[in-house]
Amino acid sequence: MDAVWTILTVTAVIWGAAAGRMGAVSAAALEGAAAGVQLCLSLAGAVCLWSGVMELLRRCGLAEKLAGLLRPVLGRLLPRAAANPDTLAALSGNMSANLLGLGNAATPLGMEAACAMAAGCGGRASDELVRLVVLNTASIQLLPTTAASLRAALGSTAPLDILPCVWVSSALSVTAGLLAARLLEGVWR
Repeated sequence: MDAVWTILTVTAVIWGAAAGRMGAVSAAALEGAAAGVQLCLSLAGAVCLWSGVMELLRRCGLAEKLAGLLRPVLGRLLPRAAANPDTLAALSGNMSANLLGLGNAATPLGMEAACAMAAGCGGRASDELVRLVVLNTASIQLLPTTAASLRAALGSTAPLDILPCVWVSSALSVTAGLLAARLLEGVWR
């Protein structure tokens, strides 16, 4: 990816110089950098807000109740991982955070669960580990907080009006991913 960005940047500078528009190229670069910083600051606020909400849910016990609702589903999707209470707790927390659209909070728990699931696999991903990756990549989101935060930061007056589309597309992507993982289990063994 570094090579792609380098090629794009060098090409823009060369074309700008050849066209005699280096002033426009440098102005666009500075405007883009300023917009990037502004977007990062807007997202930082949203990440802090939703991470705080997740922490409140955890402290008042609602996160554990949500995780309890997920345990039967996780037990069927990932039976070996669900047999280990520590792995199951990490999986439940990961899925809870994904349902709330908190990818930043979900990542450490997903990595903890993946490391526990990878132990004893001999350097190859087990079918359950592949299903975990699919679940995290295509995660079902009830509340897409990151997407809503981006929309709000960019001026949307109704950042959550995308909810029905998010629900349908995330359910379809998880279903398709899990079906593909199930169909391809053992193909490369």
